[in-house]
Amino acid sequence: MEFALSEEQQMMVETAKKIGAQFGLDYWRELDARKAFPAEIWQAICDAGLCGAALPEKYGGSGLGMLDLAVIVEALAEGGGGSTLGQLFMVNPIFGGVSISKFGSESQRKAWLPKIISGEMHCCMALTEPNAGSNSLEISTFANVDGDGWRLNGQKIWITAVPSSHKMLVVARTTKLDQVKRRTHGISMFIIDTDREGVSHNEIDKLGTHTMPASAVFFDNVRVQPDELLGTLDHGWNELLDVLNTERIVTTAGLVGAGRLAITQAVRYTTDRKVFGGKPIGSYQGLQFPLAQAYAELECACLMNYRAATYCDQGVPYGSDANMAKLIAAQAAADATERSMQAMGGMGYSKEFHVERLWRDARLFRFAPVAEEMVLNFIATHDLGMPKSY
Repeated sequence: MEFALSEEQQMMVETAKKIGAQFGLDYWRELDARKAFPAEIWQAICDAGLCGAALPEKYGGSGLGMLDLAVIVEALAEGGGGSTLGQLFMVNPIFGGVSISKFGSESQRKAWLPKIISGEMHCCMALTEPNAGSNSLEISTFANVDGDGWRLNGQKIWITAVPSSHKMLVVARTTKLDQVKRRTHGISMFIIDTDREGVSHNEIDKLGTHTMPASAVFFDNVRVQPDELLGTLDHGWNELLDVLNTERIVTTAGLVGAGRLAITQAVRYTTDRKVFGGKPIGSYQGLQFPLAQAYAELECACLMNYRAATYCDQGVPYGSDANMAKLIAAQAAADATERSMQAMGGMGYSKEFHVERLWRDARLFRFAPVAEEMVLNFIATHDLGMPKSY
């Protein structure tokens, strides 16, 4: 396995680092305080060609792969955005770009991919429901046949970046659960306008990730046009899983960058801070060991993520690797931000030193976009062959 980055990848990382430095920690602190979407940095990312790294050249992308996208997100996250950078890539080049490039019609690709890649179009995905949670096969949002299209009714929750989006990838049932032989049958994906008549949404007040709002979304007899079906009618489940596994890769990359950034802040502070006879507090093993442990775990998650991304690019099954990488990255980032705050004492709790935001934001990913308990369930049954518990 090749570990060294290619010259092209190194150039992309340098570009990402420059953008990350341009929109550094102060930029993100100010946006967090205002709960404002990071539109300026996202446009800079698109202008630099980084949004479309893994999307086809035919539509304005670079035609590279998920490994390239992972190293880009890591570098951007480490520059100041933290784990939120993964969410930016999740909603646009993944939920929008990957789903359309892999499963869209040629007319859908031509109409939408160039706009996503340029930053003109923003996306979101509506999957999770109040009464289904992680059990996505139990979703009840339903698309009834209406002439040559459908009428969509139902409710979603914890949907990221709805207010800034133009298009929404909606996962719905098109055949009732009690009418199918397999629970995975009867699920379809649609891409609709977020401002479509009958679509409404309310923002959820939450602990962190303030620059990426989460919303409850309601569909009240929403008209869906025939050319807004994405992929295969009634057979969208496996197509959806392909999108979600790539989501894991950018999520993990953002967490790795966030953890590294927090540790960097702690190392800088504890090297400068001198007490107890003038020695830097960073010289004490009680502060060194937790940070070193978190760093080691982050680097392991990073390598597992690279393997998942490489397998994805090669067309080899990568779901287990993507899930394991996300599991370890979320735990390691939580430890890195927590231990960095602890090492900095009271100043780690202050907004002046930024780690508190990294801590608040990273905490989300212990249970999102998939809870660590569900990842462990998957590993136990899929990789270890143990009996299913649910």
